[in-house]
Amino acid sequence: MSEVSNSETPLMTTFKIVLNGKTVSIATVGQAYQFITNLNSVEWMEFRSLHQDAIDALQGAAGNAMLTVQATNALRVLFVRAKLL
Repeated sequence: MSEVSNSETPLMTTFKIVLNGKTVSIATVGQAYQFITNLNSVEWMEFRSLHQDAIDALQGAAGNAMLTVQATNALRVLFVRAKLL
């Protein structure tokens, strides 16, 4: 879904994640989608259900900005469980 990864729809918050010593800011649906889909799928295996929920929510939010609350919440749950936040 290239249109999702290009989405400029803002999330309800900006996530700042430290990954390999670098801070990554995630503020849009597209940035979040790229972040969680570009990492190796093995890294998300433990959180497969939460990962899929976040992808589904981001896909919805790319088409309907009113769904950014759900997408932001799904990302927050995924990142907290993965100890990225």
